[in-house]
Amino acid sequence: MNSRVAVPADRREGGAPGRWTLAGLALILPATALAIWQTLGELGYLSELMFPTPTTIARSFVDLASSGELWVNFKISAWRALAGFLLGGGLGLAFGIAVGLFRRTEKLLDPTFQMIRMIPSLAVVPLFIFWFGIGEESKVLLIAKGAFFPIYINTFMGIRNVDNKLFEVSRVLGFSRAKQIVRLVLPAAVPNILLGARLSMGLAWLGLVVAELIASTEGIGYMMSDARQFADTPVVFVGIFVFAAAGLATDVLLRGLERRLLRWKGSYQG
Repeated sequence: MNSRVAVPADRREGGAPGRWTLAGLALILPATALAIWQTLGELGYLSELMFPTPTTIARSFVDLASSGELWVNFKISAWRALAGFLLGGGLGLAFGIAVGLFRRTEKLLDPTFQMIRMIPSLAVVPLFIFWFGIGEESKVLLIAKGAFFPIYINTFMGIRNVDNKLFEVSRVLGFSRAKQIVRLVLPAAVPNILLGARLSMGLAWLGLVVAELIASTEGIGYMMSDARQFADTPVVFVGIFVFAAAGLATDVLLRGLERRLLRWKGSYQG
C-alpha cells in the first residue's frame, strides 16, 4: 500500500508555507492600510490636501505615466542611484578588502573613514554644490558617499571573521596573496559583502532623495519638490511610492543574487 501523502502545492517540505502563501501574507498589511486610508478619506476624516485618498494618488500616477513625465524622471533618478551605488560600493569593496587584509592599512585609513562616516549627508550638500555645482557630479558623489560605508564595513568585518586556521592552511598549501584573496578571503566574506550591498543600495536611494530635493532640475525628487510648491500632494505621494517600489525591487534583486551565490551555505529559513 502506498503510504505517501499528497502535499498541497502551496506548502514546502517540512510544512513551511510556499511562495504564493508568503506573497499573500506580505500583501495583507499594505492592502489593509490602503483600505483603511481610502475609507477614512471618503468619510472625510482625512484632509484631501494633506492625505489624498489612494484612488486620487492612483489617478495622478496614471496621468503622469501616460504623459511620459514619470518615466523620463524615473530614468534619470535610476541612473543617478545606480551610478552612485556602483562608485561608492566599488570603492567600499576595494578599501574594505585592503583594510581587512592589512593591519597597517587599517591603522592608516580606518580612523579617517570612520570620522567621515559620522558626517551627515545634509551637512556636506553645500560643499558638494560649491565644489561640483548642481550638475550630475555632485548628486552622484553624494549618493556614493552614503553607499560607500555599508559595503566597506561589512567587507572589513567579513574578512576579519574568517577562521584563522583557513589562512594557516592556505600558507601550507603555498597560496600566493592573490590566490588567497580569490580562493579564501572573498568566498568567506561574500555573505557580509552581499549584506553590505543591500544596505548600500538602500542608502543610495535615500541619498538620491536628498540630492534631488535640494539641488536638481529633473528626476523624481525634483518632480516631488515642484509639486510641493504648487500643493499638488498626490504627485508627492506618487514620488514616495515610486521610490519605495524602486527600493524594494532592487532589494529583491540583491536578495535573489544572495540566495543564488549562497546556495552552498545551509541556513535557517524560518
